[in-house]
Amino acid sequence: MKNEMKLEFSAVSENEAFARVSVGAFTAQLDPDMNELTELKTVVSEAVTNSIIHGYNENPAATITILVKIDTDTVEVTIKDEGTGIENIDKAKEPLYTTKPELERSGMGFTIMENFMDEVEVISKPDTGTTVYLRKRLARSQTLCN
Repeated sequence: MKNEMKLEFSAVSENEAFARVSVGAFTAQLDPDMNELTELKTVVSEAVTNSIIHGYNENPAATITILVKIDTDTVEVTIKDEGTGIENIDKAKEPLYTTKPELERSGMGFTIMENFMDEVEVISKPDTGTTVYLRKRLARSQTLCN
């Protein structure tokens, strides 16, 4: 089964829950187990929150785009903003690193993404924006396909 969806929404923190629930509901077609679904929703929350807080500095006029593709046993999520971008991706991926310590950010977003997903790719340029590509193969779907 191949299917995809695209969401675009304002970069406001209230839409983070909308994003995670929408991606979770769409991915439910693959019958993920609760752990897989929780992990997927968590990484979506992390990426969307990063876009809102770091990419757009909480600018409600800005837009975040999410593209989700599913195919048999795999889910691919792309989260894109056109915000400030990341100057040093390797530094941004370091555990506990944050550019917003005054907001009491944990600096664990990319670490969480990398632990919960099979593949994480971050493409970013300063003043251009950031695209986070996430991919996960679901165990239950693999069992159903065999």
